[in-house]
Amino acid sequence: QVQLVESGGGLVQAGGSLRLSCAASGRTFSRYAMAWFRQAPGKEREFVVGISWSGGNTYYADSVKGRFTISRDNPKNTVYLQMNSLKPEDTAVYVCAAEMTGSYYPWSQYDYWGQGTQVTVSS
Repeated sequence: QVQLVESGGGLVQAGGSLRLSCAASGRTFSRYAMAWFRQAPGKEREFVVGISWSGGNTYYADSVKGRFTISRDNPKNTVYLQMNSLKPEDTAVYVCAAEMTGSYYPWSQYDYWGQGTQVTVSS
């Protein structure tokens, strides 16, 4: 069982930056692929970015390429999402997820989910 707890959300002006963190419990964190999703009010959940267990491979949604950066620190059981040049359309609840087989794509079957952290970008 893996528990995921996100933090770092908040209110920021357009053009600003935020860094989200996702802390995971369990000894096997380094074996999991990880990803960030987001869900805005009235919209479906959207894949943002995924990262392989080693951190050597990533997959970004087109909407965030060049602005967001995912990274992970396996000894600290934490994955990060650095968000720069934020736009009002980035406003959403951001949720991290873990995948047991190492697949970090939007179509992967993620096994564990956090509760999410709210990101609000004002114009």
